[in-house]
Amino acid sequence: MKPLVRNAALNGYVEVSQSLGIDPRSLMKRVGLDPVGLAVQDRWISGVAVVQLLELSAAVSHRGDFGLLLAERRRFSNLGRISMVIREEPDARSALELLARHEYLYNEVLRSRLSEAHGLAHLKVSLDLGEAMAARQAVELAVGAFHQVLRTFLGARWQAVSVCFTHSAPADTGTHRRLFGPVVEFDREFNGIVLYASDLDVPNPMSDPLLRTYARQYFESIAVSRDTTVRDRVRELIEVLLPTGRCSIEQVATSLGVDRRTVHRHLSASGETFSSLLDATRTQLAEQLVANPGRSLTEISRLLGFSVPSAFSRWFSGRFGCSPREWRRRRTTRQQPSVQE
Repeated sequence: MKPLVRNAALNGYVEVSQSLGIDPRSLMKRVGLDPVGLAVQDRWISGVAVVQLLELSAAVSHRGDFGLLLAERRRFSNLGRISMVIREEPDARSALELLARHEYLYNEVLRSRLSEAHGLAHLKVSLDLGEAMAARQAVELAVGAFHQVLRTFLGARWQAVSVCFTHSAPADTGTHRRLFGPVVEFDREFNGIVLYASDLDVPNPMSDPLLRTYARQYFESIAVSRDTTVRDRVRELIEVLLPTGRCSIEQVATSLGVDRRTVHRHLSASGETFSSLLDATRTQLAEQLVANPGRSLTEISRLLGFSVPSAFSRWFSGRFGCSPREWRRRRTTRQQPSVQE
């Protein structure tokens, strides 16, 4: 199966793109991503598509530092629920180890490893995409994001021993040196950060020992298993692909890196078919979207993958027994407080 990442991996993408004079929405559509879906930070999307988007954006904007411009905007909150635990860890070592152990909760593409020897610590970062492809921007985004985490723990004036990239230097290294200082190096044997091991033991000024216990307990109660089922992944991809108008089992299979028969086989084992799961997902989303009076029925029709609003209306009537407009009116009437005589 191809790895997925959370929408939060593209946090700041629209703003950075617009500041560089390129159209983020058209570029996202070119790689099969839904611009509307970015608002849902915890929704999972194709990691390969995200990597392709970053490379495409760098090429169109003529900015070889595109990934770093995104990294500059990274905050703990971009990590999702695990960020509440990270913030309370006693030091950077504990935080990095926790991030590495639970990478699957926020990014299935990312691989990080912390090692120590001779007074130095090496944080090595790699991407596992399941296929060979250009990923310079995604690598720089990942390394830059880890650098931001370390600076949060160690202070804005902290500087690494070196920040390393396996690729060659760009024509302009201004952004690299602004973010990392003069220690950035290219054509190295690994991507990552070298720092003094003693830096990992510097107490975290944000940490509250009492809150840490509560944060750990909360995290353990919500942490999902590594063993996400194929059904779960298919459902996530259906939600992602519906607004693009290309929600087919072929497209889902391509995103998962398998053929359609494999998808059919896994769904059958859980008592589902692609059609039944598509219909169930669409029905649940329709109920949520139509209940929101701020969304037009035309917009909802598109978000649910219908080519024309009339097709959506016919489908909705078959599922709910009335038109979406009438369903919304009835729901609004039920929710209005009664007037007592």
